[in-house]
Amino acid sequence: MSQQAPIARSSVLALSVLTLINLVNYLDRYVVSAIVPDLKGPEMGLSDLQIGSLMTAFMVVYMVAAPVFGVLGDRGSRTRPIATGVFLWSLATVLSGFAANYMHLLGARALVGIGEAAYVTIAPALLADCFSRAQRGRVLSVFNMAIPVGAALGYIVGGLVSHHYGWRAAFFVAGAPGLLLAVWVLRLPDPPRGSQDGPEADEPTGPVTTGTSASVTHPGSTPSVPASGKAAGVVAGALAVYWSLLRRAPYMLVVLGYAAYTFAVGGLAFWMPTFLQRVHGIPAAQATTGFGGIVVVTGFLGTFAGGWLGDYWLKFSRQAYLWMSGWITLLAVPFAFVALTASSPTVYYPAIVVAELLLFMSTGPVNSAIINLVSPLERASAVALSMFTIHLLGDVTSPSLIGGLSDAFSLGKAVLIVPLAVTISGILWLVSARVCAATPALAAT
Repeated sequence: MSQQAPIARSSVLALSVLTLINLVNYLDRYVVSAIVPDLKGPEMGLSDLQIGSLMTAFMVVYMVAAPVFGVLGDRGSRTRPIATGVFLWSLATVLSGFAANYMHLLGARALVGIGEAAYVTIAPALLADCFSRAQRGRVLSVFNMAIPVGAALGYIVGGLVSHHYGWRAAFFVAGAPGLLLAVWVLRLPDPPRGSQDGPEADEPTGPVTTGTSASVTHPGSTPSVPASGKAAGVVAGALAVYWSLLRRAPYMLVVLGYAAYTFAVGGLAFWMPTFLQRVHGIPAAQATTGFGGIVVVTGFLGTFAGGWLGDYWLKFSRQAYLWMSGWITLLAVPFAFVALTASSPTVYYPAIVVAELLLFMSTGPVNSAIINLVSPLERASAVALSMFTIHLLGDVTSPSLIGGLSDAFSLGKAVLIVPLAVTISGILWLVSARVCAATPALAAT
């Protein structure tokens, strides 16, 4: 018993610090949205296109860098690249406050993408080795509860600080906490990969390219060869891991379902305040704060409840995370449709609340399913490939697609693509659960 207490305390510390960083992560992401009027002002004079490109630059660099850090996270220390990433993105945010022109600001926001890619790809894999399989739904739900709270704080903190002290101060306030948290990360535990899994978890759960299996299953054990040969071996091993993941139907079904989910949630988050203004005539301030409040509350409660329920049902089915996510997501479809088609606020507001609550319930279980579907030695790579895919096919695409459909028809009709994407997401997760149940190697893990 005396040996268990310190391990439990260090695991809770890791969850607390990484969740706090995740909150700062999303605060930093959304602080730009809060200072748009200032960036369009006389000092910077940015156009809407230039302001929009700040997020585009961040997302493109983020997606490209994620697979690189996924490889690093599976092949050495995990706390060091996380600390480096947090420090880098926080420094880039502070430097954003010193930008003299658009190009300086664009470069700083692109640099933020590199830092965040290091953190987002590796942190879930580290947490998976701090907690058992039976706890991961709740753990990753706590970790992801920081997303809606951090996003809301980005609007609030950015708006208040910018109003009283200017837009540059908003970047300073958003970036400073990460510089301190980066140092704290170095004190977190970095347990052996697979320490919370059975011995069978060391083997990949899918096909491995012939001749590179050693690189895939034991990334840290490279043969004694010249440096150039080692580098080539690392690259070959990394490509083999990603190629192997792409060929695994259960994993890819989950990721594609997650992409459809991200498409829906990202499109809804971007356009819903405008939808409330344009379709229902709600004042801008009321639409923004009202929907923001709904997102914070439903995100917090839904994410927590989903993680708890997923872990509870895991006692009865090894594919509980996927079954639950699939059915709850499909249950959200009619509420999302009513929320986007009803004309009375007494109908569409409650429908928005229920739809958002149900959608957020999948966050922890789906991320836990991705972690559990692969070997402990592949987890950072699996998260990296997932992040790349869900953003490329999801929230990078949906805001512009909905905007284009709105120009062609109307915003009221354009947003109806959201329930369709939610339906696709739920179906893909249910299919993945069935495929996992029919695969002996996955059904037993």
